[in-house]
Amino acid sequence: MVQTTYSGIHCALLGAGRIGRGHAAALAAIEEVVLTVADADPERAREVAQGLKPASGTAVEHTTAEQVFACPEEYDAVVIATPTATHEELVLSCARVGLPFFCEKPLASDLAGTQRCIDAVSQAGIASQIGFQRRFDPAYSEARRRVRAGELGQVHRVHMLTCDQNPPPESFVAMSGGIWRDCLIHDIDALRWVTGREVVEVMAFGQVRGADYFRTYGDIDEGVALMRLDDGTLVTAQTSRNNGQGYDVRMEISGTRANATVGLEPKVPLVSVEPGADFPGSEPWVDFIARFADCYGRELRAFIDVVAGRATSRCDAREALEALRVAIALGVSYEQGRPVRLEEIQS
Repeated sequence: MVQTTYSGIHCALLGAGRIGRGHAAALAAIEEVVLTVADADPERAREVAQGLKPASGTAVEHTTAEQVFACPEEYDAVVIATPTATHEELVLSCARVGLPFFCEKPLASDLAGTQRCIDAVSQAGIASQIGFQRRFDPAYSEARRRVRAGELGQVHRVHMLTCDQNPPPESFVAMSGGIWRDCLIHDIDALRWVTGREVVEVMAFGQVRGADYFRTYGDIDEGVALMRLDDGTLVTAQTSRNNGQGYDVRMEISGTRANATVGLEPKVPLVSVEPGADFPGSEPWVDFIARFADCYGRELRAFIDVVAGRATSRCDAREALEALRVAIALGVSYEQGRPVRLEEIQS
């Protein structure tokens, strides 16, 4: 860890948008973290920094990414929460100056860029962590434990879904990389992490059923995928930008002995029309930030433990490659209207 003039871990947060604001609050709540917020919009960086009350009692500073990399000796770590298209350049900058980093998914926009990042990180010998926050969710962790312990028997089927209550703004869609890479990639990573298996073939369908700007950027707002794992397990997945009842994220794993479902809780946006049924029992989640707020905090605390040398990364840069490969395969399948084997998708 770089020695600085600060008594704690000096972390630069790059990006003060929607996810960046949440990460700023989570980092500020860690007592040993001294935080600097950086954004392309200096006023937004200042606003976010001044709105925080850090547990360390140290005032939160604000700057730009350029200034962070111009003076890397002043920092111990970087958290990247900028738009997808900027990730690769920032990760390579971290590798160049030797700063460990946390980066929101994806690591880069394509496989070649992702591999460049992985190679640079390896050569620099720095720690890395990718923002697949579901690995830090208690329910996903318990599902993984039960699958790995054999409590479900032989897993035959998995169903997943991630559905937003409301569509993101056009400005986000223009930079997101599409619904497969932006949204369903979390389900793909969770699938690999929970089951320990790899996807070998996919088929995808999609439609634009809402705002026309999805079509403008070659994106969709409704998607359905079928995937086959390397042990023959069949997987179905749905994703939507228009789930009016509320934000819905679930994973249903069915085995020969038992099943396990993530997300079947009082805030799940399901309404039963069966006589006498009273479900759900609480107001649904409104978005992913609310649903996974605790997970974001846990993953950033885990990253700080890595930076401090107390732990090794539970989701390093290499984990970004295969999830992105599957997401790209789904995009190819949707565009070409055919099944796609993962061996076809090379960097």
